Amino acid sequence: MVKTFRELRLNEAIKEKLAEFLNKPFQKKDGSRASLFAQEQSYLFALPPHPYELAVWKVATVQYNYHIAVNGQNYSVPFDYIRRQVDVRITKNMVEVIFEGQRICSHPRLEGLQGQYSTLQAHMPPDHRRYVSWDGERFRSWAAKIGPSTSAVMEAILSRPKVEQQAYKSAMAFLRLADKYPVERLEVACAKALSYTSQPSQKNVQTILRAGQDRLVESSVSSFASEFGITRGASYYRRKEVKDVG
Repeated sequence: MVKTFRELRLNEAIKEKLAEFLNKPFQKKDGSRASLFAQEQSYLFALPPHPYELAVWKVATVQYNYHIAVNGQNYSVPFDYIRRQVDVRITKNMVEVIFEGQRICSHPRLEGLQGQYSTLQAHMPPDHRRYVSWDGERFRSWAAKIGPSTSAVMEAILSRPKVEQQAYKSAMAFLRLADKYPVERLEVACAKALSYTSQPSQKNVQTILRAGQDRLVESSVSSFASEFGITRGASYYRRKEVKDVG
């Protein structure tokens, strides 16, 4: 901002008057304000490297998902402090979490869309950290390779909690079903689970597989097809392809 000529003249006049005031002798003791400052200057601390920043203080309780809610945004806290009450210092750019006078963590302040999460891996419980090498995209990619129903169930599992990382344990258990059962059965079981609810869980699919309910779906489709002659089955066409090649 460019200062006007009048402002410059005013500043110069103030500077002169200030020097005059500081060097004016005390009435009841020797010296002046300027000479007293010269004596005390060596005892003064240096000014802080950064300008003073206004802060707002709040109190929050660490939730079971090891996060605190501050102005509509969510910030992780070391999981050891779950259910503890903490002080929160909020500045323009930072959110600091303090417990019994000690800062336990800090986050860059989130702006914009409400309900965002700032989550640090070090704050996670050990059982959550095991799945850090797997992220949401990796789980989704794996499910998409099996089939659309498996993909839909995986999406339901990942979207259930507010913090996606909290779903990784269930997502990993869901993934392990493919080690125990053929992926064809897993896809059928997922389709059956989706026929019951739009938000099936890993346990829903596991129950269907354990009870063999997915096989009932397969057998009923096969019986219907055989009765009405709708399809001859994959084995028929596989034999036909061999004959054509021969």
